[in-house]
Amino acid sequence: MRYSKNKNEMKNKIFHTNNDWTGLITRLSIGLVLFPHGAQQMLGIFGGYGFSGTMGFLTNTLRLPWLIAFLVIITEFFGSISLVTGLASRLWSIATGVIFIGTIFTAHIDNGFFMNWFGTQKGEGFEYALLVVGLSIATLINGSGKYSIDRLIYKG
Repeated sequence: MRYSKNKNEMKNKIFHTNNDWTGLITRLSIGLVLFPHGAQQMLGIFGGYGFSGTMGFLTNTLRLPWLIAFLVIITEFFGSISLVTGLASRLWSIATGVIFIGTIFTAHIDNGFFMNWFGTQKGEGFEYALLVVGLSIATLINGSGKYSIDRLIYKG
């Protein structure tokens, strides 16, 4: 009996969402922007290097541990799809936020705040990553919102 209660409590925490536009907008914003990046990494489309090439870059060039590199690719690909559909958006928003906080400190902090709009910097600043972190936090707090699988699961 205790297990059943804990299982329902976990379901409530993960899938609970309001039937509002805020969750829909934040999760779609993250998911739709993140999907092409995840597809580059996983599938090699949109000019990407695919899974093997991305793993090589993340582990050899950036010197990330293989497990972290693997989780980055999985999160950016499957997480973006899950965010667009509204499936476990709170969990995927945590994972996405953590990745982009890591990205700020490993790849962008030395380049300043602004993105490299005019090609005059040595790399991209962290403004884009900071926006993703903010949207991830908003999705974590609010949930998936309207038209989400989470809403269907929570009601069921």
